[in-house]
Formats: sequence, structure tokens, C-alpha cells
Amino acid sequence: MLERARYHLTIWQARSGQVLARQERDPSSFPPAPPALDGTRYDVVVVGGQPEGVAAAVSAARQGVKVLLVEKRDGLGGLFTYGWLNFIDMNYGPKQELLTRGTFLDFYRQVGGSVFDVAVAKKVFQDMVERYPNLALSLNTKFKEPIMEGGRITGIKAVRDGQEITFYGDRIIDATQDAIVAAAAGVPYTVGAEDMGEPERRQAVTLVFHLGNIDWEALEQAVKEGRIKDAKISDRAAWGFADVGAAYQPSTPRLRLRGLNIGRQNDGTILINALQIFGVDGLSEVSKAEAMELAQKELPAITAFLRERLPGFAGAKLLGAAPELYVRETRHIKALYQLELNDVLFNRYFADAIALGSYPVDVQATSPQDTGYVYGRPEVYSIPFRSLVPQGVDNLLVVGRSAGYTHLAAGSARVVPIGMATGDAAGVAAAYSLKVKKTFPELAADRADIKEIQDLLVKAGAYLKDYQIKNPLENHWAFNGLKFVNRWGLIVAGYNNDWKLDAPVNQASFYYMTANALKRAAGRGDLVAAKAAVLKPYLQREPLTRGNAARLLLTYLGEDAVALDPEAAVAQAAAKGLLPVDKTGSDPQGIVTGAEAYYATERLCALVGKI
Repeated sequence: MLERARYHLTIWQARSGQVLARQERDPSSFPPAPPALDGTRYDVVVVGGQPEGVAAAVSAARQGVKVLLVEKRDGLGGLFTYGWLNFIDMNYGPKQELLTRGTFLDFYRQVGGSVFDVAVAKKVFQDMVERYPNLALSLNTKFKEPIMEGGRITGIKAVRDGQEITFYGDRIIDATQDAIVAAAAGVPYTVGAEDMGEPERRQAVTLVFHLGNIDWEALEQAVKEGRIKDAKISDRAAWGFADVGAAYQPSTPRLRLRGLNIGRQNDGTILINALQIFGVDGLSEVSKAEAMELAQKELPAITAFLRERLPGFAGAKLLGAAPELYVRETRHIKALYQLELNDVLFNRYFADAIALGSYPVDVQATSPQDTGYVYGRPEVYSIPFRSLVPQGVDNLLVVGRSAGYTHLAAGSARVVPIGMATGDAAGVAAAYSLKVKKTFPELAADRADIKEIQDLLVKAGAYLKDYQIKNPLENHWAFNGLKFVNRWGLIVAGYNNDWKLDAPVNQASFYYMTANALKRAAGRGDLVAAKAAVLKPYLQREPLTRGNAARLLLTYLGEDAVALDPEAAVAQAAAKGLLPVDKTGSDPQGIVTGAEAYYATERLCALVGKI
């Protein structure tokens, strides 16, 4: 938790001179957009006033086209200003250079850093939009449905002030948190960890709450004196406090107080991001309302607990909670390319890169039984343009957390700065596509068009660079196996990217790795259930010998292998290609390492798929 929080704070302001000033036309030279009236036509319609939507609308308007931004709330900023997430998940390169620039950097500078005042942020977003006369804004306007003509969206129907209105657009950008436009247009998608065969597995949601009457100096002194374990503090924020969160006993297992991320507001009050809520369907208004009520009822007890446990909190007063929940994950649209975990962790740079990221793959807890996982920490990876282009609709782009990412890749790519960078790219691509009269899939397939879009992005202040980061494991004999277990979330490398290739494996770990691989990758939960009783002895946390590994693997392939002689089992498993004895040796008493386990798991699933 402490490592995660370090990514929220930055000294970028001291380095801001490293960033080139954004090049853009004078907004006064743009033709005005028509007012947001029923039946009005625009070049680009952006649905969703999240930070990503603001970036998309501003980026398109900067190119001189007529833009409409539609937002259901009474203001802009979404998660930042209505979910009160006022810690920014920063993305830096190897030399601490900021990777997400463009519109995000504008916002970052104006709010004063990576911890900001929510009211200030809301005004900054509004001012960004109002700067462009060719950008119309329609607040309190709820998307209802798309107007379709074959594989194109020609407009949207929305509801404002109780009246249905229609807006027409040549290009549509879906910047809603849940990809509601794409889903309504028939774009295929998965929800949560559905792409891993676990559709009910979704990251916990959070309710950020507001406290006043805090003695910040007292808290700061206690932290700096080391009286609070694993806590850090600055003049704007405090983070860590893992032991404090763990000590709280919630009224229900559906709630958990994890380590605290505390962000100060300009009036001296604080916002705390720490309260997790499990079992919430982020696509259901009923489920979210029930979760909100459950969490709000818990806040007085949490406040009382913090008064007792934290220096400077003796007089703390509960001032309320965010108007909306912080929902981390719902839909993942199926795009022309699905960014996956290995792309992120092995720092892939795509030829059609339109944004960079480096945030750790931080997948928050999905149930009360786990505390969340950090699957690794990339150096620099890229988002390909194809991941913004949904399948089946020619003139639609999707930006933000619901773009074309797998469940695990989204653990990093979902953060707002990366989302705003994708918003910049979508705005530029939308304007460019109108100029060259091409659909988004056509642009994605044309290297020259992609290069034009990338150049336009860089001119507008984006940062794109191929770091050419070499993967030291690429030629390892077990690399394919490692990629396989990564793809299916079977190994957690942590902040240090410890793949445990040479570490000994215990029996229980190997049992769960193979069982989960068969469930997730091969869709064979039935096979796992059928063999559970006979493989029960493997639940012991004892070193895994090669002979016992061979027996388990052969059992899943239908062999009566539990009582098989270890040497014979290894020979039989090797003959089937399950064990790399040419790399590891064939000693049945030899202890299996991570590399051998990953290799065997991948080969097992390949063979089961052929049964």
C-alpha cells in the first residue's frame, strides 16, 4: 500500500521546465460551435464529462472542428470532482520524466500538483472547456441511446430537463466510465474478470469521505517521529497507515478499511480514500445505491475509530461523503487490439502508440478473502490506437478505463492520467479522420495515417517515445510459460517484478496454479472438480518434487498416475511434452522451480484443449 501511494505524490512541478510548451492555434480563430439545441449537428460528439471526456473534447476542439460535450452531471470532472478521488496516480519514465502530458499536464499544473482541491478541479475543467468557442457543452444531459445506420452511429438521443433531444455527429467518442454508448451500439465487451473466466470477480469500490477539525501539525509530527508505522506525510497529503486500517473491525465482511490515502483540501479539511466495499455491481444503480447506504452507515464508527487511533484526529468531525462511489471496473470493450498484461509488464511499444504509461499493475481486492495484488511494475509501455477502436462500429472511439484492455492490464491502464492521454488521442484522431474521410478502422490499418496522428499529438503537447526497453527474459527457455501464467493472473510479481523463475515451488502453489489455469484459460472447471478428491494431498505446502508434479499433470490428462512410480511418471510426462527435462534434468526427486512450473502449466492447458 505504501508503494502504491508513493505514485500519487510528485515533485514534477520542480521539473516542469523539462516539458515543451503545447503548440496550439488561438481558440479565437475557431468558428463557433452551434448551441446545444435539439437536432444540432456536430463534427465530433463526446459523451461523458469525466477527465478523459474533457481531454477528448478539448483535443478535438483544438484541431478546429465543431465539438459537443454531453455530461449527465451538473459539472465536469466525474471521478475527480464527484467521486472525490483527489490523489492522482502519476506515470513517470526511467528518469522521472512525466509520461502523460497534453491536457493532463495542463490540468495538473492548474490544480497545483498530484493532490488537489476538488472545487478547484471542477472549475479548472469548466474553464478548459469554455476556452474554446467551437466546443459546446450540454450539462444535465443523460445519454439515452445511439442512432444507428448499419455500423455507424449518426447521432445520439439524450434527456435534458425531462425532454428527449437529439444530437447528430460524424464522429462519436465514448468517454463514459462504463462505455455505455459502445454497449448500446452493440459493441461486444466483458465485465470485470470475465475475460479470465470469472465474471463475478470485480475490484472493490470505494466511498471517499470528508473529515474536518484535523490538527495536521500533530499528525505530521507523529509521522515524522516514526510513531505511526509505514506512514508518510507532506504538506498536502498523508499515506500508508496500513496497520491502522487493518485494526479497524467493520460491522460487515462486505466492508474493509485499508491503508489511508489522505488528501487535504484548501480549507484544511481532508478527504480519505480507504473504505472498500465488496460485492457491488457497478453497472446496477440499485447495487450502487445499496453500497452507498451501507458505507455511509459505517462512517460514524470509522470516524470514532480514527479519533482514538490517530494523532491530530481527537476532534475530527465527519462532514460527509462523496456524492458518488469510486468504481474501479465494469466493462472492458472488445477493441481491434486488446491490451494485455504482458504488453504492460514487458514494456511493449506499439507502432500505433498514442499514449504512454508506467503505473504499477494494481488490482484492488475483489473479495474480503484477498487484499489485492500488484502483478508487476512496468518501466514504460504504450497504449495502441487500436485499443480505442471498438469492434463493429466504424465511427466510434472509447477512452478511459473501459477501453480495450484486459482485466489485468486495466490494473495499470485504468488510471486517469493515462485515460486523459487516450482522450487527447481520440480528439486528434476524430478531427483527422474527418479531414481524410476515413473510418477509425481504416486509420488503424494505415501506418501513414497513424504517423500523422502521432505527429499531431506531439505538436499538441503529448509525449510519445519508444524507449526500446529490452526484455532480459525474452530468450529464457520458459518465457512462453511465464507469459502464459501472467496472462491468466497466476503469478504476482509485485513491485520488484520478481517472477520467481529460480525459486522452489511448493505442492499447494502448483495445485492452485494448474487448477486456476484450467479454469481460466481452458474453461475446464469441470475437470478440476472431477480430480479434486484424488489431488487433495497436493494441498500440503511441501516442496514439489518433479515426480509429484508429473503425477499431478498426468492425472489431469486422465492417467491413473497417483501411485505411479516417480521415475516412470517423469518419463511419461516428459514424453507428452509436459516437463522440459532437457532444460531441468529428469531427477524425480529434484525440486521444481518456478520456470519449470510455468512451462508445465502452459503445456497442460494446451494438451487439455486438444482432449
